[in-house]
Amino acid sequence: MALKNAFGLTFSGATEAGFSPYERAVRELQCFIGDPVATIDRAIAEDPGFVMAHVFKGYLFALATEPEATAVARACHEAALPLAATAREQAHIAALGHLAAGRWHDASRLLEDIAIDFPLDAVALQTGHQIDFFTGNARMLRDRIGRALPSWQRGMPGYHAILGMQAFGLEEMGDYARAEGFGRTAIEIEPRDGWAQHAVAHVMEMQSRQKDGIAWMRANPDAWTKDSFLKVHNWWHLALFHYDLGETEEVLALYDGPIYGTRSTLALNMVDASAILWRLHLGGVDVGDRWTALAANWAPKAAAGNYAFNDAHAMMAFVGAGLEAPARTLLEAQREAMHASDDNAAFTRDVGHPLTLAIKAFGEADYTEAARLIRPIRSIANRFAGSHAQRDVIDLTLIEAALRAGDGPLARALTGERAFARPDSPLSALFSRRAADLSEN
Repeated sequence: MALKNAFGLTFSGATEAGFSPYERAVRELQCFIGDPVATIDRAIAEDPGFVMAHVFKGYLFALATEPEATAVARACHEAALPLAATAREQAHIAALGHLAAGRWHDASRLLEDIAIDFPLDAVALQTGHQIDFFTGNARMLRDRIGRALPSWQRGMPGYHAILGMQAFGLEEMGDYARAEGFGRTAIEIEPRDGWAQHAVAHVMEMQSRQKDGIAWMRANPDAWTKDSFLKVHNWWHLALFHYDLGETEEVLALYDGPIYGTRSTLALNMVDASAILWRLHLGGVDVGDRWTALAANWAPKAAAGNYAFNDAHAMMAFVGAGLEAPARTLLEAQREAMHASDDNAAFTRDVGHPLTLAIKAFGEADYTEAARLIRPIRSIANRFAGSHAQRDVIDLTLIEAALRAGDGPLARALTGERAFARPDSPLSALFSRRAADLSEN
């Protein structure tokens, strides 16, 4: 039993009854809307032997960076293994197995090969693209999609998602003009494409176009917020624009509302919450008891040690809330993680552990130590994931540490560097003034 989709790809074990919800789940993921897990569960219920339905569900959970979700991904892999499958589908099963075992790079390579042979395999492209994001691989964020793009045409189902992914890859490689063009075209085709919306926001963030960014995000928020599971991250992007302009009250209003008003326990949402509060913390803003609630939700994950990027943001919350016990638990989990055989061992060893120690040192007012720990890792920070916009918090922490340590030469060097990279940023100007004042005292 098998059928083919509009692109001529074979789907083993699928009937029309199961394939319809499968295609819906793919579309939901392409726009980051709805509940693709519930939708794919309907496909599996209709067709228990539908191998790609099990794989797709496994991908959703494996990319969640939650320890409990990884267990579900492994179960999906086990369910898919004995099912009838084409060579393409067998490669997907193998990729899921690697991903569920924490072998991000091996999964990435298999998905790369699938997309080379089947450039219209939208699931291979999107899963690979997300892995590129979670491993900080800017080159592949662009090139994985760029290779497939000539096979795609306007009017094909999901074409907007291909353009949106290409936009983000171009932005991460510094090709801002083309990135914005691809992203805007994707939104014209599908206004609900949250990833394309966020790709254009990234362009404006990197170019310090704060007012353009605010206008872009506020132009049609219903499109990118309605039933979207990427909306918190996109609200976070809006908050960044206000943050750079020094509009603290607006940032806090966004935090208390759409960013963390619901006090989500999902790591991906808590990362954004930590990242915005830490930026305010660096600026000396009193955020009241906001850290307390956030840290309480991070605490159960302190011992996970499964994804270094999350660890660093959890430590921000523990430092902000003044919680020593979960901070110690987290560091011990990282020490254990560095001895594992998965890719997170390297993520943690190379960047995550020293950064987490630096955040803790900053919280203890040991600013010289914080700067010492950050300086060797910031040029390789992409190794532990995130975008340029997300990893900017590392540079912000280093600059603030240098300023607070009274290290005039380092502070002037770092603020001069930032002013050159972001000449139109009010925050860059503020840093430069503070460094100049430091040198005069």
